[in-house]
Amino acid sequence: MPTYDYLCSACGHRFEEFQSMSAKALRKCPACKKSALERLIGAGAGVIFKGSGFYETDYRGSSYSSDAKKDAGGGCTPACGTGDAPAGCKMTKKDSDAKS
Repeated sequence: MPTYDYLCSACGHRFEEFQSMSAKALRKCPACKKSALERLIGAGAGVIFKGSGFYETDYRGSSYSSDAKKDAGGGCTPACGTGDAPAGCKMTKKDSDAKS
């Protein structure tokens, strides 16, 4: 459940209220008893990682880096289908002519 900030436009009283998301916004100020409360829009809470217990390996499997290298190096280059194609290129000049 989130904490909402409220400000009374009549008396300037500012406070926080712990409410469910489906609860209606408060209208009556607890200090002056007037119906002049406004719910303030906040930035929200961010996730803060503190301490020495967080490591890159906590979030990725051991095969992540090897799979990423395979994906990065296995693709064709702009020279594929030309006479300048690298040795590992599967697309030959004849294949590219047939597709055009």
